[in-house]
Amino acid sequence: MNIERWIGTFNITSDDVDYRSKCRWSSLLSLMQQAADAHVEALGVIREQMLAQDMGWMLITMDARMDVIPQYGETLQVATWSRGAKGALWQRDYRWLNERGDEIGSARSVWALVDIRKRKILRPSAFPYEVPVHAESAGPPPDKKIVPDEAVLEEAYTHTVRYSGIDSNGHLNNARYADLCFDALQPGELEQGDVTGFRITYHHEAKMNDVLHIERSAVEAGTIYFKGNSPEGENYFEAAIVMNL
Repeated sequence: MNIERWIGTFNITSDDVDYRSKCRWSSLLSLMQQAADAHVEALGVIREQMLAQDMGWMLITMDARMDVIPQYGETLQVATWSRGAKGALWQRDYRWLNERGDEIGSARSVWALVDIRKRKILRPSAFPYEVPVHAESAGPPPDKKIVPDEAVLEEAYTHTVRYSGIDSNGHLNNARYADLCFDALQPGELEQGDVTGFRITYHHEAKMNDVLHIERSAVEAGTIYFKGNSPEGENYFEAAIVMNL
């Protein structure tokens, strides 16, 4: 089926919200992942078919903004579409709509098609299915580099990957990285204002029992920068939270 732009409806449930009944950013990332999966399936690409060919999608970079943070009980629509491939990477955009159809947020992401056994990036020409390209744009492709060289980061806490964070691929779920960042915030920072943006680049997959040293910066012009490193110094991810102070 030639579905260039997929739209799905999601309800914000008690599992999606934080102590203020506002949607957690990890839930927003998870819903966008669900929307992308649903779009690909609507194109006739079934997950089991990809697995049988040792193929999977790996999120490289996500840059999302929300003008309004959804709350418990709200019903939202998520529109998503493929911007096509450039080099070895694919770009996918999103728009968030409220019950009135008003846009309340958007996101831009970059993905790689990978050989899940060899853990190797595949060229787009290796994908045996047609993915129609939609001309609509939520903005330019996100930049992989997030933390500026001059940012000063200090360790906030140490996290060990456990059962609760592991997905069906055996790695820490993409959306859970947002929780790792928000867990490094102080209560006063959480109360100061809404988070209007979240950016993340994944450098290395975290598996069961991997240890991540979560580092963060001070608030710099409304932005807090993060990194997650192994005890040996290998970088798992870098991210940024943008706050409306």
